[in-house]
Amino acid sequence: MRIISGSLKGKTITPPASYKARPTTDFAREALFDVLNNEYEFEDLKVLDLFGGTGAISFEFVSRGIGHAWCVEMAPANAAFISNAARQLGIADKLTVVRHNVFDFIPLCTEKFDLVFADPPYALDGLDSLPDLILDSGILHPECYFILEHGSEHSFKAHPRFVKEKVYGRVHFSFFE
Repeated sequence: MRIISGSLKGKTITPPASYKARPTTDFAREALFDVLNNEYEFEDLKVLDLFGGTGAISFEFVSRGIGHAWCVEMAPANAAFISNAARQLGIADKLTVVRHNVFDFIPLCTEKFDLVFADPPYALDGLDSLPDLILDSGILHPECYFILEHGSEHSFKAHPRFVKEKVYGRVHFSFFE
């Protein structure tokens, strides 16, 4: 897995072969960041990355110059991998790894973010409830995006705060405000 753009462009992160996470493909990540680059000035953004997995999304945001990223990952081995990779990349001061269950973390969170991204397991129980959980929690600044990565078996187009969907192969990104 490689970082696509920014100060860390071309750096690779290699999780162990036994790693239990499905990272967003390079193709889908690049397309997502092309969309975001047209809508956001990355400098000084506060970003929350939920279901951090390999940390690829957080690393990409930090590489592009955001102010700070918080990466929430429940699996101890995955959270440790993300923390170690951030230290190796020299960005540990820009990335806070939180080892917690996302559904329990959101009600406890007191920060406000400019962008919230979630890449849960596609078969996660409760995936359909994530937009309301995030949007009703007060952690997102007004007129800022919550982006949910999901498979084709879910559609959020009928959600009242749905803005758009971008599809890249089997990866779907639903945007909410």
